[in-house]
Amino acid sequence: MSLIKEVPPTAGWPIKTKSLLPPLFKRLPKGLLEEDFKKYLSAPSALLTYSGTAAFYLILESIKKLSGRKTVIIPAFVCPLIPLAIKRAGLKIRPCDISRDNFDFDINKLCKICAEDKDILAILAVHLAGIPLEIKTIQKIAKEDNIFIIEDCAQSLGAEYQNRKIGSIGEFSFFSLCRGKGLTIYEGGIAITNQADYAQLLENTAEEIMHSDIFSECLKIVELFAYGIFYRPALFWFAFRLPQIFWQMRNNPIKAMGEYFETSFPIHKVSAFREYIGHLNFPYLNKEIDAQREKADFYLKTLKYLPGIRPITELAQTKASYPYLTLVFDKPERRNSALNIFQNSGLGVSQVYLQAITDYDYLKDIIPEVNCEQARRIAQQTITLSTSSFLKESDLKRIANKLKRT
Repeated sequence: MSLIKEVPPTAGWPIKTKSLLPPLFKRLPKGLLEEDFKKYLSAPSALLTYSGTAAFYLILESIKKLSGRKTVIIPAFVCPLIPLAIKRAGLKIRPCDISRDNFDFDINKLCKICAEDKDILAILAVHLAGIPLEIKTIQKIAKEDNIFIIEDCAQSLGAEYQNRKIGSIGEFSFFSLCRGKGLTIYEGGIAITNQADYAQLLENTAEEIMHSDIFSECLKIVELFAYGIFYRPALFWFAFRLPQIFWQMRNNPIKAMGEYFETSFPIHKVSAFREYIGHLNFPYLNKEIDAQREKADFYLKTLKYLPGIRPITELAQTKASYPYLTLVFDKPERRNSALNIFQNSGLGVSQVYLQAITDYDYLKDIIPEVNCEQARRIAQQTITLSTSSFLKESDLKRIANKLKRT
């Protein structure tokens, strides 16, 4: 592999630039991608938004109108954009530690929070790494106190729980169409409600807070074309790895990993052109997920008997989409050794999040301090293996051989 060849760390779908040109000069209908999601999830309402974060914010602004409660429970291992969206909605954040075995909540701690705090508006169920949570258990807890469940499906489009599509179970859910998240329009999101009674509420809130921004949308169209050019191993180094090196040299690992955000995230409407691109690619969903699962299965079979390394995998009666596979090492030192071995290899090995959500300095003012031992352990002892379509069998074997040296 050349010095600047770089495989993406997640299974984002490549887009051919030539496929973007014909729709650019057509008069396109609106709502096609929203209809795709409604049919796929059997949902009464699906709204296209500027990003997954904007979709989450739209849901929060909607459910505020249904209850006087103000607190949202989030897992302690989650994207930093999540608490920022909650803050922007004027709500309070309550982190809950995760399980020792996977990305699910520590159920005992979740039960305790809900029993003690009667201000809980919603529980955010994050299906991280394309792996469905044990959501029926969360539903049972929420039902006892009339708490909304919002499914965070940003990384799990196409995953299933007991033969139901992830995103079709909670009262609300949202998806990300950001670059690197599988189906993409470079930046975008979908807000879903699975209850017909809330469909009009979601639509009314969208009309209140989502407005057109021609300049911003034109910029996103340009960036979508750039994505079509640079999202390939021969050029991805310049768009992804080079900025990482820049921030690493400035001793700023948070920005190097792209984990620094602000509350001023955009919530503009998406153009018919970008929506149409998503609609054109939606039919490839099952094929792409099957390919991701095949790569994950190769890793699992190859590394099955490697001591001291444990993969986080799907639960019984679930089907993960695996945009990447997460490995947990028995010791932080061994994890760090693995990262050093793969540094500058261009094989797409990375991390989920750098820290537990309570440990980001720039979020300290909005997140209360709680004991998040398991989230901190996961942050310190995991790496991710890419399931990108750009990985060849020889690349997969190289990754496995390098892991055997850790």
